[in-house]
Amino acid sequence: MHSWGGDQVEEAVAGCVAALRPAVDRDWTEVKASGLEWSCHETAFHIAEDLIGYAANLAGGAKDGYVPFEITLDEGTDNTGLLHLIESMGALLAAAVRTAPREARAFHPYPFRSANREGFAAMGVAEVLAHTYDIAGGLGLEYEPPAALAESVLTRIFPHVQPSPDHWRTFLWATGRGELPGRARLTEWRWNNNLVLPTDRLTLQGITPAAARDLAAGGDGGFDWIEGGPYDGTREASGFMLKAYEEGLHRPEFGVFALVRREDGRAIGGIGFHGVPDEEGRTEIGYDLTEPARGHGYATEAVRALSDWALARDDVHTLFATIERDNIPSHSVVTRAGFRKTGEDEEGLVYELGR
Repeated sequence: MHSWGGDQVEEAVAGCVAALRPAVDRDWTEVKASGLEWSCHETAFHIAEDLIGYAANLAGGAKDGYVPFEITLDEGTDNTGLLHLIESMGALLAAAVRTAPREARAFHPYPFRSANREGFAAMGVAEVLAHTYDIAGGLGLEYEPPAALAESVLTRIFPHVQPSPDHWRTFLWATGRGELPGRARLTEWRWNNNLVLPTDRLTLQGITPAAARDLAAGGDGGFDWIEGGPYDGTREASGFMLKAYEEGLHRPEFGVFALVRREDGRAIGGIGFHGVPDEEGRTEIGYDLTEPARGHGYATEAVRALSDWALARDDVHTLFATIERDNIPSHSVVTRAGFRKTGEDEEGLVYELGR
């Protein structure tokens, strides 16, 4: 999977500037952006603020809040200067994304209080696309970005939104700016960065639909795998997750996670849920490791972390795992993680862990 982020930020910003430049001679302070209380001038400045804010948080590795600073425009700055500011702030975010380490994460409040470099890039692109649309609408200008750009944002920070053939219209619907046949218009919306669960030696990193598509197709999903990875089970689980996403059934927190070693940032396996909890609060988990990573307790550590997180939720009461009869190491993993054998079926022995 090719590195994603910096090029897309620059592409979005270039499209924004190209769309708005024909109206630089108008007074943007006197025209409201479409659907907003802000003027077109305020909205354009907000784009620049978002871009530099994301760049600062990612580059500085902010942990508990936004980097405390503000930007201002010099007195007398015209609309051409404002567009140049957007270009400059976009260049800084693109540079921050390109130079950030693969495992870099920094503060963002929604929904899990952090984002990785792809997340910050996707949020920056989303702000540019959405607010350029708002400004263009207020000024009576035509604007529609490349469909692939909208799709790439949807598959990274809108995993809860069922895709449709029209990616731009889906993006507008997902951000409360448009309608799609068969779907009620949104009055509230948020994007959804991936969930990451830390353990002593690992991080369990939620796989996005973009990564799942690449893994299911034989790619690396954007992870740096050790020899032998990803294992077949991770690819298969990614395929199931992708199908759920395409059918509008995917809930990101009950998806698939890559197991990444903290010591070197390399992926060693996968873990996740077979689906969302049923009406009784039951859901099944599964996991695998690449062969070189086995025998070091990583699977037990991951199962414990995922189980603790899940059972702390109100909607989960029981976890279960079905283990093939001859898979002795996996029986040991779930037993060490606190599961107890409760039965068997044609697929193997069933283990459960409740609150």
